[in-house]
Amino acid sequence: MNKLMQQVRAFGRDEEGAQVIEYALIIAVVSITLVVALRNLNGNNFSGFINRVGTCLTNGTSCA
Repeated sequence: MNKLMQQVRAFGRDEEGAQVIEYALIIAVVSITLVVALRNLNGNNFSGFINRVGTCLTNGTSCA
């Protein structure tokens, strides 16, 4: 029983999981910010913007 309590205490002191969660939250906030910025960039026509970018990337032409 004493060994179980030691393992529970060690698990409580371990901070690796907290770091992973922090990085995931940072990535989520940055992703949401990018989506909102891109949506506003193209006048709420986000799918049209994505289609234009895809066309430019697949055709290899210069898209202005």
